[in-house]
Amino acid sequence: MAGDDHFSLFGLPARFDLDAQALESAWRTVAAQVHPDRFATASPAERRVAMQWAARANEAYRQLRDPLLRARYLCEQAGVDLQTESNTSMDTAFLMQQMTWREMMDDARDDANVLAELRTELEQARLQMRGELTRLLDERRDYAAAGLKVREWMFVEKLAQELAHAHP
Repeated sequence: MAGDDHFSLFGLPARFDLDAQALESAWRTVAAQVHPDRFATASPAERRVAMQWAARANEAYRQLRDPLLRARYLCEQAGVDLQTESNTSMDTAFLMQQMTWREMMDDARDDANVLAELRTELEQARLQMRGELTRLLDERRDYAAAGLKVREWMFVEKLAQELAHAHP
């Protein structure tokens, strides 16, 4: 079984803008090749290796099918340390946008219109980030700038999760 990285494991180009159907098809092919049932009568060592490959294929698929995780993976593969736990610096305009969204979230508790507006804004932010990451990763290969955008997207996802839990 080949594949030093997630993309080569599935025989796909290392790109952010990935064909979801091609990914799923490639994953199904790999998963079928290493499925533990195919190794039921094999030696314990061969079964263990098959299980490891199956786990690797599933983890690779999980990361590549999620656009944010895929962007993060591409940045990390290029050597960019996202410093997600220690680095909180972000673009000033994005910090101002964060404050606005936080205020909207507070207001959304009492106003369904603000809630709907915030959900729409977060979805638009996701779409803009996907477009920007396609340019940064696939066209410009600017992994450092993409890393900053990934950290911003992570904030958007965290806020969206908070919103979903606070306002079902």
